[in-house]
Amino acid sequence: MTVSYSLEVANARFHGFSRLLLRWKGSIYKLMYKEFLVFCAVYLFFSVFYRVLLTPKQQDLFERVALYCDQFTNTNFIPVLFVLGFYVNQAFTRWWGQYTSFPLPDNLMMVVSGNVHGADERGRLLRRTLMRYANLSSVLILRSISTRVRKRFPTLEHVVEAGFMTAHELKNFESLHSDFNKYWMPLTWFSNLAAQARQEGRVRDDIALRLLMDELNNYRAKCSLLFHYDWISIPLVYTQVGELIINPFGEDDDDFETNQLIDRNIQVSMLAVDDMYQNLAPIVKDKHWKNGVFSVPYTQSTAAETLRPAFKGSTFDMR
Repeated sequence: MTVSYSLEVANARFHGFSRLLLRWKGSIYKLMYKEFLVFCAVYLFFSVFYRVLLTPKQQDLFERVALYCDQFTNTNFIPVLFVLGFYVNQAFTRWWGQYTSFPLPDNLMMVVSGNVHGADERGRLLRRTLMRYANLSSVLILRSISTRVRKRFPTLEHVVEAGFMTAHELKNFESLHSDFNKYWMPLTWFSNLAAQARQEGRVRDDIALRLLMDELNNYRAKCSLLFHYDWISIPLVYTQVGELIINPFGEDDDDFETNQLIDRNIQVSMLAVDDMYQNLAPIVKDKHWKNGVFSVPYTQSTAAETLRPAFKGSTFDMR
């Protein structure tokens, strides 16, 4: 696996590029410094040998051999432009992949609206709580990968204050110990609550429940993909490489992320199906229950951004 450096380049700073270029851990310098020292020693030997020990005639022969060998470098080496093009393509593909992986609630909310029935208060409460759990999961994952969202919700109390989570749910969230990111917990609450709605007859058949769970899994998969985009960066050596192409997975990695991923899968799966089974917080009316018009919850650190007009499309203000 690769060494993650996402946080160091999250903000564009004056010295950001140099910090990335001169980074030691996971860099091409650390991977190749031994070979580089050997190369310098061999080069120094031949340089002294050529300039001091050889006669002019022998130096001429040496130069002919060197020119002959140089002919093969132009045909066997991979051009730098090819490497640069490959890197730019990977960076753009990764950027677009992150954008398309953003967990939008549109499909899920339409499935919830069409399959969780009841015009009474209980039905409305179920639908709103299900969607609140989905939005809460996206907030938790974005807090862990985005500096802007982290500044907007610096603590979980701010998430509670914004109405994404109740105080009782926060207590449940913090009571479950896990060494890994717990963005998946609200989605487990979603699945348990959907099962309750099926038992109450609010979800009328198993086909509708299956549709709910399929959309939930698609939503969860996008949250997970964003997390992995943040965790596994483009190999740092690709940002530092010249004419030399090497294996980007070096001794710094030691397959640590793979082992950690296995540990995470075991722990999370056991927690989700055991400790969290039907362990739901009381379903209460959310903070915006009586609001006909919703105001976007901002913290003080980003209050100034409310003055910016929302983006409605590139042709919205076309003259």
